[in-house]
Amino acid sequence: MSTFPFAPRSYDFAEYIDCHNYIGGAWVPAAAGASMPVLNPRHGKVMGHVTLSTRDDIDAAVAAAEAALPGWQATPIKERAQIMFRLKELMERDREELAWLVSHENGKDMAQAYGDVNKGIECVEFGCALPNLAQGEQLDVSRGINCRVQYEPLGVVAGVTPFNFPCMVPLWMIPQALTAGNCFLLKPSEQLPYSALKLAVLLEEAGLPKGVLNIVNGGREAVEALCDHPGVSAFGFVGSTKVAKLTYARAAAGAKRALCLGGAKNHLVVVPDADPELTAQTLVASAYGCAGQRCMAASVVIAVGDVQAIIDRTVEIAAGMTLGEDMGSIINHLSLGRITGYIDQAEQQGVKILLDGRGATVPGAEGGYWVGPTILDNVTADMPAGCDEIFGPVLSIIRVDTLDEAIAIENANPYGNAAAIFTTSGRVAEYATQRFNAGMTGVNIGVPVPREPFSFGGWNDSKIGHGDMTGYDGFRFWTRARKVTTRWAVSKDATWMS
Repeated sequence: MSTFPFAPRSYDFAEYIDCHNYIGGAWVPAAAGASMPVLNPRHGKVMGHVTLSTRDDIDAAVAAAEAALPGWQATPIKERAQIMFRLKELMERDREELAWLVSHENGKDMAQAYGDVNKGIECVEFGCALPNLAQGEQLDVSRGINCRVQYEPLGVVAGVTPFNFPCMVPLWMIPQALTAGNCFLLKPSEQLPYSALKLAVLLEEAGLPKGVLNIVNGGREAVEALCDHPGVSAFGFVGSTKVAKLTYARAAAGAKRALCLGGAKNHLVVVPDADPELTAQTLVASAYGCAGQRCMAASVVIAVGDVQAIIDRTVEIAAGMTLGEDMGSIINHLSLGRITGYIDQAEQQGVKILLDGRGATVPGAEGGYWVGPTILDNVTADMPAGCDEIFGPVLSIIRVDTLDEAIAIENANPYGNAAAIFTTSGRVAEYATQRFNAGMTGVNIGVPVPREPFSFGGWNDSKIGHGDMTGYDGFRFWTRARKVTTRWAVSKDATWMS
């Protein structure tokens, strides 16, 4: 069995291994031999290199999956689920190692890295329960006639996952797809491939047959090859809206089932009766968790009326954060430049900068990519800081007089991932949540992520395709329903319906 232990247990820089493709149970370099460096963003140093796949590598991975598919499909679902039980145990055993690996390749602080791993374990736990949900339905629909539904795998399926949750997001897909009986091709972000590597090692240890899971590393060419390959039956994607639309169109053009999750511009509406401390603490946790690099991060506070005390407290809490311990780094220098560019532009447009994270550094990690917590006041909804997805630790404040104005601003933005209301009034909460144009809404919750079995998925430009990615919706995405109608004898009292 392959073992690639990650020993570091501190934020100090550490080199790691080169990451190859995992095809048919073997670790192999790309056919063309190309690779790129993998950076530790906290330090801006190279941890190792990752192979860059071409269409030849995708062909090899699909062939390996197709070879493994008959045996895996023939395995009863309860036995397939046992692999997930063992994976859960192994992830719990190696939880600390996984968290440190996430921190080193992504730049997260350890609290957020543990959150990534723990949520991934929860997704695996849901996969363990799928035999209890996959029974289908049956009914005697007429005299002597029975109809039943059974959920069957699609075959070889693929998923492309982003940099911001290298452990959790692959596990949005893998447990449902594999337990359903599919063979899976994973293309993780080429910027941080190591969490996916570790998951493959653990699944191998859990007893997953060779070829059932294959990992193909790389960039655009690998993604396009997965979209185009006739041997891939379904395609899942999580990333930016621009790429989600492109990959959905490309996969759908090949008659694939596709579900592609995109970006967000989440609004948290604060009204005067909101609990001051709860609201301020929650705004900070939402905006700056994962350095704002998550699609569920609060990026806009819509302040309704006089909530200045809450704004002041939010600034105070955010200013007290220790960069490098309470919040991690930005993923790379391009993202760093984009984020600071938005702050520069907002300043030029006359917004008030209540907290400025530009130029931040962390002792001992001066070469890393850092932006401190930033708060922009008096932003308008048409400014780039008020409508673009910045994907960084920047919180914009838009001020309005009424709740209806706030709801109108939320509903006018093209995204529909998440929105929340902060209030102590049940009536106000119900009024807002039923009018937000977002797939995931919250009350006094800064990150309204549904927990399994409730599924994850936004609306509008935040999701391209039908259904949701996790929960029972995820299982149904990776399966197709076979309807079986049976009759064994002529009924003496048959009617026209039979």
